[in-house]
Amino acid sequence: MQSPPSPSLDWCLFLDVDGTLIELTDSPLDTFADLELKTLLGDVAERLGGAVALVSGRSIDYLDALFAPLRLPAAGLHGVERRRATGTMHGASFTDTQLDRARAAIAALVQAHPGTSVEDKGRTVAVHFRMAPQHEESVRRSLIAIAAPLGGNYHIQEGNKVLEIKPRGFTKASAIKAFMQEPPFSGRKPVFVGDDLTDQDGFKIVEDQGGISIAVGDRVQGQFRVENAAAVRQWLAGIAALHDSHHE
Repeated sequence: MQSPPSPSLDWCLFLDVDGTLIELTDSPLDTFADLELKTLLGDVAERLGGAVALVSGRSIDYLDALFAPLRLPAAGLHGVERRRATGTMHGASFTDTQLDRARAAIAALVQAHPGTSVEDKGRTVAVHFRMAPQHEESVRRSLIAIAAPLGGNYHIQEGNKVLEIKPRGFTKASAIKAFMQEPPFSGRKPVFVGDDLTDQDGFKIVEDQGGISIAVGDRVQGQFRVENAAAVRQWLAGIAALHDSHHE
């Protein structure tokens, strides 16, 4: 397991949330961010001049509630929505009525597969099967059939024990690329930390721009690797401490 390089004040930082900053839970609704993590993220953002963004499959509203009172730049729903450092929103939250037929079919699907659960994020709909992994193939086949009538504007996003119907054309990579064209991210060396298949394209975009990719666990391949969310926090603490050592 190759440890990440020593942190630098010249970095801009992009962070996945579930499985990266916070250990995965059986239910997506059980996720909790403790005060220590919020304080740490605030300190890291201060050290890096505000160049820290959350890049998550969660909605931005959910991220704000999870990390309140902290409000970082963020990309939600795998890049479908994004909040710039200025606070300007792109792809504002709304309920996509084109998914209504899929919602009804997914509700029936979840009812027929005990242990699975639905997470309706407005513009995307996810089915979690962490508590019922035996249903994975059945859920996948059913979701492919449910998504088919939606046409080419939607696709199924695979994640860690989750499958999600979302609009095509948005990725974590596209969100990171957009952030990097704006202050305070522009001109800095990008670093992306993630743990899941949805983070792989984000790794590629930072690597292509001379940045650093850091995988958490063993589901994805980055240039460097840390073991778990606890190790990520320990690494972030090194960034938070940069200011003090810089001025010694």
